[in-house]
Amino acid sequence: MKIYHRATGQCLAEKVALANTVFKRLRGLMFRRRLAPAEAIWLRPCNGVHTFWMLFAIDVIFLDQQLRIVKLVENMRPFRVTSPQLAARSVVEMPAHTISRASLKVGDQLEIVR
Repeated sequence: MKIYHRATGQCLAEKVALANTVFKRLRGLMFRRRLAPAEAIWLRPCNGVHTFWMLFAIDVIFLDQQLRIVKLVENMRPFRVTSPQLAARSVVEMPAHTISRASLKVGDQLEIVR
């Protein structure tokens, strides 16, 4: 899967892992050493995340049912927790600073292509 910023057509991630089971969502990125620059994990369904037992910071993108951004968390460091986002139906975790590099804003639409 790939993730695109619909307004600009920019590819945000070329390798996207889908975490769509309880175990996959719980494990997420725990114990991994890093996330490659064009890599992401899509947690679905999900409306909140933690970075317990992670070894690096990430950017977190909360998406609604139509894949519109409802909240952005930049450079979330290890051992942190987000508050639940009631409008969110899924979350994309990407390398830190992806949000600022891509100039993402709340309300932007993403596209996930298989």
